[in-house]
Amino acid sequence: TLACQRRPHRHLTPSQQTVTGCLFSAAFFGALGSSFLYGYNLSVVNAPAVYIKAFYNKTWMERYGEPIPAERVTLFWSITVSIFSIGGLIGALAVSFIIKALGRKGTLLLNNGFAIIAALLLSLGEKSRSFEMLIIGRLIMGVDSGMSLSALPMYLGEISPRHIRGSIGQFNSILICLGVFTGQVLGLPQLLGQVSSRWNFLFSFLALPAVLQLCVLPFLPESPRYLLLEKRDEAGAEKAFQRFLGKKDVSQELEEVHAEARAQDNLHIVSVLQLLKNPAVRWQLITVIITMACYQLCGLNAIWYYTNGILRAAGFADNLLPYITLSTGAIETLAAIVSGLVIERIGRKPLLIFGFSSMAVFFSLLTVFLNFQDSVSWMPYLSYICILAVIASFCSGPGGIPFILTGELFEQSYRPAAFMIAGTVNWLSNFTVGLLFPFIQVSCFTNCINTLRKFLSLAQSVETLSNVITMDLLFYSFISTASNLVKVKLRSF
Repeated sequence: TLACQRRPHRHLTPSQQTVTGCLFSAAFFGALGSSFLYGYNLSVVNAPAVYIKAFYNKTWMERYGEPIPAERVTLFWSITVSIFSIGGLIGALAVSFIIKALGRKGTLLLNNGFAIIAALLLSLGEKSRSFEMLIIGRLIMGVDSGMSLSALPMYLGEISPRHIRGSIGQFNSILICLGVFTGQVLGLPQLLGQVSSRWNFLFSFLALPAVLQLCVLPFLPESPRYLLLEKRDEAGAEKAFQRFLGKKDVSQELEEVHAEARAQDNLHIVSVLQLLKNPAVRWQLITVIITMACYQLCGLNAIWYYTNGILRAAGFADNLLPYITLSTGAIETLAAIVSGLVIERIGRKPLLIFGFSSMAVFFSLLTVFLNFQDSVSWMPYLSYICILAVIASFCSGPGGIPFILTGELFEQSYRPAAFMIAGTVNWLSNFTVGLLFPFIQVSCFTNCINTLRKFLSLAQSVETLSNVITMDLLFYSFISTASNLVKVKLRSF
């Protein structure tokens, strides 16, 4: 397809490289009410976990007159964490239809309503003596994230010039990391995280980014490609290009979009089934599926969800955990910013291969260090360094590039369906990590081991198949990395 053809490199003048205020505002505030909230929800449940579980027990006692069984607390907590991913899956499946009706910007604006409703439910759950409100609030917040993680990369990819498209697309990853970091800061003992009467305010904060986006985004343009190709509004598309690019003459940009439309012969939006059946985009689809699966199954979300437990297992004192956790958020934010600055020079593929390969190496070292932490006093510090290195490796490329690839590898008519498939893979993988990890942590029964071995066998089978059909080096690297990561986790049990 046209999007996958190599384009000749052209020299860029300084004026061409300038990011206008309109483009920066659209990228920042678009991501603030979308990616930021997703990242915040990954870390916000970490600090108040003890108090939320105590709230579950207290509510159960009030209802049934007896303490809640320990295994049921674990179940409720796992549901609270993982139902966020179920909501994300629902949002990812619905986003294609909503984007057709409301556009990219309209979908992001609609999403703020979900965030505000979720914030109310999560904040008022304790006062209402209803842990069901917390679970439903997490579900609705997942719907918000599922829709935004598809609509936002699509919006950013369509409003940004080609020569800085990767850097603008990295706003998605940067704001995810910043959201994680903010959740860690607000969860510090001196703020909201370690006081039983204040933990619900952590969830009230969810409404603030949504309100800020509602105040700013309506005054920014819709995607010019969406206006021209799907709404046939050439005048609106021209004005949008002029505001985003900061220049009057946008005839070249308009002609590029018209050329894309002519190449697609009577543009119409492709369904998911049509996308799956089309052999012309099969390798692009495989690329997106593998990168999205590796994005979640590489193990980093387990670190985000259960950082304190992992660091405690590494031998750190409880009073140090909040500050150590805070350093992980700072490292991932810094790595994401650096990645955004160098992505256009280095390229997507090298950053992905470097990121996944480095994660495999540091996960292997972490497994070794954890096994010897009881016998060597300074071993926990090496474990901590490995955790930081894993996070930095992830955010250097794998943390944001899969979303950029989904927008870049498909033409306009394929994008909604492609993002629906990518989102489905993303959230199913996220749900698997969130639901199973605490049970694996508590007890590693034989059936858990066998499940992991089957998954490892499947990964190795796919790797063998990839050799037979001579897949592109990028795909081979991802599958090999996924297999190595599963081996690392299996050995740790």
